[in-house]
Amino acid sequence: MCKIRKTLLNSILWFFIPLTAWSQDPQFSQFYANPLYTNPAFSGAANNIRITLIGRDQYTAINNNYQTVGTSIDAQVNKISGGLGAMATMDVAGDGKLTTTTFSGIYAYSVNLTKKITMRAGIQASYYQRTYDFNKYRFGDQIDDQYGFVLPTNEVRGLQQIGLLNFSSGLLLYSNRLFGGVAIHNLTEPNQSFYSPDSSADEFKLPRRYTLHTGANIPVTQSRYEDQRVIISPNILYMQQRNFNQLNLGFYVKKEALTAGMWFRQTSQNTDAFIFLVGLKLPQFRIGYSYDITVSGARTATQGSHEVSMAFEIKPVKKSSKKVVKAMRCPEF
Repeated sequence: MCKIRKTLLNSILWFFIPLTAWSQDPQFSQFYANPLYTNPAFSGAANNIRITLIGRDQYTAINNNYQTVGTSIDAQVNKISGGLGAMATMDVAGDGKLTTTTFSGIYAYSVNLTKKITMRAGIQASYYQRTYDFNKYRFGDQIDDQYGFVLPTNEVRGLQQIGLLNFSSGLLLYSNRLFGGVAIHNLTEPNQSFYSPDSSADEFKLPRRYTLHTGANIPVTQSRYEDQRVIISPNILYMQQRNFNQLNLGFYVKKEALTAGMWFRQTSQNTDAFIFLVGLKLPQFRIGYSYDITVSGARTATQGSHEVSMAFEIKPVKKSSKKVVKAMRCPEF
């Protein structure tokens, strides 16, 4: 009976929260390992052909927890004075495998404002799809006292799949030592409800997500070769989506190929987590691992979250005759 109650409670939580109300966009702890997701203006900022892969396993103590994967490719194309990018993400959660899949195309205009400062302005168009399996949910009217969940349910089925267009934009400014940007996702706030697809009510909209991020590269040792310097990079990232807001404060320490980092995450509800990161960067490849240690009241029930990222960078074979926009120097993770 305890198992039945637990299954019923999990189904109620996973069913009614994401299918009838607005849901929050998936989040990653390694913001710069997945730069196009953080801000579309990052498209082309590496000045190489860049391919990224990232995966997140969130709240490992929960059955059927949140699992998110993403991949992207981007490159600077000087003939069109900007960067082109493509991105795909998939988020799966809950007993009913509520799945959100997004495919995006990005263009980021780039220009050197001065000898030291570069600006990038990005626009992103996305196709957003949500699906779930109604048959995997369990409801109270399905319980038989002797055999458990064996009866049919009278719960109303909504749409099993929805698809919609979505748009985002971002702005980025950077120099050799400083960088910062702002992004606005879900500009049109499309309806994401399975039950009221034609409603204009706010509770069915995918809310705008505002992101503000900034950081610095501070060398603390001197060397003729920049890669041999020890660099400390303090960073701030603030995100708001309707009534939910999140502040991340942290820093990276980089020495040659190795990077280590620590972050503190505060949300509008509570002090959420500490994030620890280690990363390795080779000339054309990097890999990073981070772990979120939950410190809120939910730490026992949720435990932590794992995140792994990889990236490949390929230098373009043919050099353009047009003036090259400076590449951005920011943390890789």
